[in-house]
Parts: sequence; structure tokens; C-alpha cells
Amino acid sequence: MQQGSNHEPYNFNFAALQLNNDDEDLNDEVVDLPQPTRGRFFRDEDPQLLREWLAKGKTLEIEIGSGKGLFLLNASPMHPHTTYLGFELAAKYAWEAQTKVERLGLSNVHFFACDAVAVIDQDIASESVDAVHCYFPDPWWKAKHKKRRVLSEQTLRNIERVLKPSGQFHFWTDVLDYYELTLQAVDHVTTLTGPLFVCEPPSNHDMDYRTHFERRTRLNGLPVYRSRFVKASST
Repeated sequence: MQQGSNHEPYNFNFAALQLNNDDEDLNDEVVDLPQPTRGRFFRDEDPQLLREWLAKGKTLEIEIGSGKGLFLLNASPMHPHTTYLGFELAAKYAWEAQTKVERLGLSNVHFFACDAVAVIDQDIASESVDAVHCYFPDPWWKAKHKKRRVLSEQTLRNIERVLKPSGQFHFWTDVLDYYELTLQAVDHVTTLTGPLFVCEPPSNHDMDYRTHFERRTRLNGLPVYRSRFVKASST
């Protein structure tokens, strides 16, 4: 794994933001996370729906743990020729985010209530994704629960597998332990180049953040640890 200092190309101009405070519940309350009762997805129709989205043939970016959807709801109208898919285990958040998609009339983004780890492992083809995003995943603080962290070594291998040549993996967290261990794991089990430097993006208003957790962390004056990795181009 090589380190670099080139800038992150994936910055947004949030001045065109379509959401406002009335659209978002700004409280980050704890939500129960039931497991899907029918395998990877909560809804029977979603495996076929995902296949249809994956077959669109456009630039494809996916988010692991899309939460309340702020990142993808911001990104999708600014990049209309890119397909965005959000995978979120908290079904309540995924379905509420999809409701906003439909209300806003966005045609290039969809949120799935599902087990993102299993979906990436079983449903996403190799070298089919342009970027994978994972922002502020649950740190599972207790030592006995750390094995539940979404960015396991197997998931990191799958992220590298599904990325196209020159594809990118974006990982942000406010937990230094999680950040350092994940960077070590990326170095150990993948050949991705990084971590590449990611500067702190400016924020001009209350919704001008990558995610709700980034907003809360920065407003509290706490550090955010950001990294970007790139898969080697084809030879």
C-alpha cells in the first residue's frame, strides 16, 4: 500500500442542495437493527430490483451503510449520469431515504434495506463499481463486538474485487482506533494504493456535510479521519 498526497476528486458543491432542515431529522438517535428475515434483503422484490439497477450500465457508486441518505441525496442530482446505490441495515432509514428520492424525482439513486456485507459478497460482480463509500460505520465499541465491524478483512477484499481498475474506496470515521485498524487491514489484505490525502471540505450551511455523523462530529469540534484508496489501473 502506497501513501500519497494528491487531492480527492470527489468533492461536491453543496450550494445546489435540494434538502433542507425540514426534510431531515437531525437527531442521531439509536435505532434497532433487526436482521433481514428473508436472507440479504428485507423485501422479496429487492434482489430482482437490484439486478435491474446493476444492469443499467452507467458509472456506478455504492455506499455501505447509507444511513439517512444525506450523501447520496446530495451527490445524485449533481452527477445525473452516475448510478448511486445505498445499502443500509436499518430498514427505517433506508425506506425513509427512498421516500425522499421519490419525492425529489431523482432517477439515478436507490436505497436498499439490506445486509450490505452479504450483498457486496453475493450480488455485486467483480470490477463493476467505480467507487465504494463507507462513512462513519458503527465502531462496535466493546471488544467482543468488534468482529461485527462492517469493514472486516473479507469485506475489504470484496471491495477491492468489485472496484473497476482505477476505482476508488472512500473511508471516513471519527474513531481513531477503527481508522488505524482499517488502514492496517487494507494494507494487509489488498493491493489498493493509499491512504491518499483527503482535505476537510468546507461547510457553508447546516446540511453541507458528507453525512449526519460528520456534521455532528465537526460541530462538536472533534476530528474526522478521512482516507481514500485507488485500485490499480489495467495494464
